[in-house]
Parts: sequence; C-alpha cells; structure tokens
Amino acid sequence: MKNRRVLFVPVIVLMSMLVLWGCPKKAEVTSTQEPQKEAAPEVAKETPKAEEAAPVKAEPKVEERAAAVAAGLQPIFFDFDKSFVRDDAKAVMKANAEWLKANPKVKVKIEGNCDERGTKEYNQALGQRRAASAKKYLTDMGVSAGRISLISYGKEKPACTQSTEDCWQKNRRDDLVAE
Repeated sequence: MKNRRVLFVPVIVLMSMLVLWGCPKKAEVTSTQEPQKEAAPEVAKETPKAEEAAPVKAEPKVEERAAAVAAGLQPIFFDFDKSFVRDDAKAVMKANAEWLKANPKVKVKIEGNCDERGTKEYNQALGQRRAASAKKYLTDMGVSAGRISLISYGKEKPACTQSTEDCWQKNRRDDLVAE
C-alpha cells in the first residue's frame, strides 16, 4: 500500500505538468476599437458657421492611407500565418525607418491586420505579433520605441473583401500611420 502511494504522487505531478505545459499561452492583444470622431454634419446643423470653419472630413480609412502615403510610410505584407518581416518587406521597412529618423517628432501607430481565415481571437493575436515584429525591426534600425504604438485589428479592417488568395495577401499587412 505504501509503494502505491509513493508511485501515485509522482505520476499525478507528472500528469499535471503535462496538462499545464500543453495549455496555450495568452497573447497580449490591444483593443480594436477606434476612438469615435465627432460627426461634422451634426455640428453643422446646430451652428451653420461651424461648417465654414471646419472642412468636411474624408472617411477615416481613406484619410489614414493618404496621410501615410504623404508621410512617406508604406505598409508591409506577411505570409499566411506568419509574423516575421519578409525579405521583400525589409527594403520598405528600411525606407520607413529612414523617414521616421528624418522626422523625429512624428509618432507612428503600427496596425496589425490579417486575412479573414481563422478565428477572431487568433487573428487578433497574430495581428499583434505582426505589429510587434515591425516595431522590433524599426527599433533595431534606430527608431525610438517610445514613438511607436501598436494595435491589432485582426480581420476587422480588410483592404479587400473577396475570398481569393490575391485579396487575402492584401489583408495580411501592417499599416504604418503617422500620428
């Protein structure tokens, strides 16, 4: 009876360790909600002069992309289910880093995106890993980490909505947005 107890305890401990070892690790995921912007038409109805003072704003998605292009920041793309910076994206990241070093007062937000395949939670974590990978690349190139913020949109902000490989490739990206 005593021999069974001696063997029973180590077996329980070993089984517990195996179960805990197989549990998935939690990924750090930031919120995907964008801050709400005030609607210009509502303000214009209340005060007619406000419309003259403030120009009508374009859709945020288009505005962000135009600001990024004007700022000299280009998106990078990823392989399916991968978060490392590809060889073809390294030249783009180098150009982004050079632009950020030439404009030291500009902060950048790296937005991690995924294609529609996979669960919402998985894509949130993958988008966060992609954004973190781009941040590490920029900091390795000499950009201050304090100037870079990360957010993961997962599959919530697709650039293309068709279910084709070409479209999915456009959605597997990091957008760099000047702030």
